[in-house]
Amino acid sequence: MRVGILFSRIRKEEKMIMESLLERGIEFDLIDVREAVFDLHQMDRWFQYDLFLDRCISHSQAQTVLEIFQAWGIPTVNSAHTLRMCGDKKNTSLALIRNQIPTPQVRLALTPETALQAIEEMGYPVVLKPTVGSWGRLLAKITTREAAEAILEHKAALPSVQHSIFYIQEFIQKGDRDIRSFVVGGETICAITRRSDHWITNTARGGIAENCPVTEEIDRLSVAAARAVGGDIVAVDLMQDAEGKLWVNEVNHTMEFKNSVEPTGVDIPGKMVDYLVDYTVNHIY
Repeated sequence: MRVGILFSRIRKEEKMIMESLLERGIEFDLIDVREAVFDLHQMDRWFQYDLFLDRCISHSQAQTVLEIFQAWGIPTVNSAHTLRMCGDKKNTSLALIRNQIPTPQVRLALTPETALQAIEEMGYPVVLKPTVGSWGRLLAKITTREAAEAILEHKAALPSVQHSIFYIQEFIQKGDRDIRSFVVGGETICAITRRSDHWITNTARGGIAENCPVTEEIDRLSVAAARAVGGDIVAVDLMQDAEGKLWVNEVNHTMEFKNSVEPTGVDIPGKMVDYLVDYTVNHIY
């Protein structure tokens, strides 16, 4: 078995995955997508690998490479379809709604004027997000009309086309924590709570990770969310409101886990590699 690891930066997670591959005697190569050239008329060199594991940071770069491999019939984990579903919050929301998975209300608008109208109709507070992005960046909790007008005007002036798509999400009163679960091969292997004094609880923004027992409800929603986006290896972000109801917020296709192994006691990269082996045996050979 030989695995190609697609990357654009080697982080702690990629090092942990490589260690797990080495422990199991599995051959692998690191492929920096920023340096690779794909001859669309010649694909033979890529068939030396049984499958590719996508660990790219850049959504657009990963999407390009995975779509090429998909066209060539080369297996990848995750798939180009999963990246399309998870990499754009609009697509994630549509997939969750289509599968009747509880998720916060969302309005999508294409101009500042219609965005303001949608915010006023939803009621304050709301959360304004870019449709593409991670690590809790460029999120805005909007609590007044004055704040909405200022933020919408600012976003409209930015050059990126992403800022002209206004993804407006209902604000869930989740207290000082949310939940991140890890789903590998249709199994919820563990979960953490992320606590912070700030309403954004991402560990990349200083949130503290603690073990979260995987309840029947967490497992059911996590597996359902992973299935909705076609995810082989994903992290599912959940929020629990004041009444105790769980809502699926987002699904992450290139999950980070370095801060979750110790509190959960689960060998997350080892579980990932074990799944790659099972995937190869069951889907390829």
